Order: sequence, then C-alpha cells, then structure tokens
Amino acid sequence: MVEATALDFLAFAVWPYLAVLISVVFFVYRYLTDKFSFSSQSSQFIAASRSQSWGSVPWHYGILLVLLIHVVGLSFRDQWATLLSQATVLSVFEVTGWGVTSLIEIGLVVLIVRRIRDPRVRVTTTFADWLLLFLLLVIVSLGLFQSIAYAWGALWFLNPVVPWLQSLVTFNPQISGVSALPLIPEIHITLGFLLIAILPFTRLVHAISAFRLFTYLRRPYQVVIWYGRRSAQALREAREP
Repeated sequence: MVEATALDFLAFAVWPYLAVLISVVFFVYRYLTDKFSFSSQSSQFIAASRSQSWGSVPWHYGILLVLLIHVVGLSFRDQWATLLSQATVLSVFEVTGWGVTSLIEIGLVVLIVRRIRDPRVRVTTTFADWLLLFLLLVIVSLGLFQSIAYAWGALWFLNPVVPWLQSLVTFNPQISGVSALPLIPEIHITLGFLLIAILPFTRLVHAISAFRLFTYLRRPYQVVIWYGRRSAQALREAREP
C-alpha cells in the first residue's frame, strides 16, 4: 500500500468538503439574491435548434446515464460487484461505457464549436460558461482515457473509490485506497470536485430546477387563449354595446 502524502490529504480529505461547501453556500446565495437566474439562459431562440440538438441530445442523455451508474455503484456496491463479477457482464458494461462516454464527448465538442462559431451564441457565453464547458470536456476525456488505459475501471471504482466516498459522507475520510490510484484517475476525481465547486457560478444551475417538478404537479391548470387577429376582432365586438 502506497503511503498517502500531504498532497493526497489535501486532495482527498480536505478539497472534497471545501468544494461542496463552496457549492452549497453560493447556490443558496444565488437563489436568495437572484432566483430568476436559475435557468439555462437558453440560446435556442437565437440559433438553429437542429445544430444545437446534435450536441445537446447526446450530452444530456449520456451524462444522465453516467451519473446514474455512479449513483447505483455508490448506493448498491455489493450487488453491483456481484453483477460485475461475471466476465460477460463486465465486458458488455465496459464496452457500453466507452460508447456512452464517447457520445458525451462528441456532444460537448459540438456544443463548444457551436458557441465558438456562432457570434450570437458566443456573445451570451460568460467566462464561467467557457470554464464549465472545457472542464467538462477534460473530465470526460480523462474518464474515457482511464476506462481504456486501465482495464476494468468499473471494478476499481467499486473497490477504492466507493469506500472513500462513503467515508466522506460519514466525515471519516479514508484516503489510503484512493491515494494509491494512478495519476489520471486522481486528476479525474479532483477535477470532478472542482466542477461541483463552480456549478453555482454557471448556467448549469438550471439542473436544480428539475426538483421544482413536484411544485408544478400541485399547480392548478391554466387556460391559454390564442390572441390572434380573429380573437382580437371578437373581443372588440363583445365590448361594443
């Protein structure tokens, strides 16, 4: 077992808590001071929606699937390990992971190129948005690289990484296992927490609006009336004595 260094302690025992603290504090601050900014500030209305969909669709569906897999591995470690103990299942899972990660990367590249080439979209993109996009691209690229360079990444995610994440939740960080990982997975993990830290400063805060779905389910229905030329004429006639 490789002995953890002071840098390992900062990266895996201090930085995760600091990143989450920054994210939570500024999420709350932004919501209290400017709750209407919790949107994607979509540029769909100023650019062709077809060009946007080529990047948006693989990015959204791919990242949701990857996040779901990470959550399942974290929540059901033993069951997931039993499933992956079968060689065929593990091989299918690895190949599927390569494909999904590649789709995410393609989607990100398309979205970045779109923002660079379209002046109307570029002018609405802030420095924080650029940082977010390129950070996501680096994290996904590192994830794809490590899944190919280090065989059976799904298994070592369950062994050193999941116990470390669980130890963070219990405020008793055990970093010996994760600090023994190769450099690329360590950078991947550290940048992941950097992404968490900068989320409140980017347009990705609109993801939190998904939790507002339950409030919409309780809202009464609304009547929408098309106010066209004929409707305007009918309204004028109704107002005449």
